[in-house]
Amino acid sequence: MGLWAFVKGAGEKIFGGGDDEPNKEDLENLVSNLGLNYEGLDFKVSGDTVEISGDAADQETKEKIIMAVGNVNGIAAVDDKAGGDDPVFHTVEKGDTLWAIASKTLGNGARYEEIFEANKPMLSHPDKIYPGQVLIIPKG
Repeated sequence: MGLWAFVKGAGEKIFGGGDDEPNKEDLENLVSNLGLNYEGLDFKVSGDTVEISGDAADQETKEKIIMAVGNVNGIAAVDDKAGGDDPVFHTVEKGDTLWAIASKTLGNGARYEEIFEANKPMLSHPDKIYPGQVLIIPKG
C-alpha cells in the first residue's frame, strides 16, 4: 500500500467527448479492455489522483492495474489502498531501453524480457516505451 507518482501528461489518452480528465468509468473500461480482472477493486478519481481499494484477484493483477491506470494522461498519482505487497516500479527516462532498465534494476540487461512480460498487456513490444511511463519491475 502506498502512493505512487506518475507523470500526469505522459500517458495514454483514454477519454474523449470533451472530458478533460479521466473518470472511474474510463479507468474501468481501460482495465477491462486490457483483459485485467478488477473484480473486488474500487476506483475513486479525485482530481489527478486515483484511489484503488479492495482486494485484487492476485498480486500480479494488482500491480498491472496500478500501472495501467497510472499511465493514463491526466493521472499524477495512484493511492494504493488495496491489500497485498507494495510493487516495485521504474519511471522510464529519456534514452532508456528495457535492456538498460533491466541492467539497472535486475543487475542483468538480458533479463529485459522479464520486465516486458511483467508489463503485458500494457506493453505490446519491448521497444515501445516512452519517457515518463512507469513500468513494473518483477521481484526476485
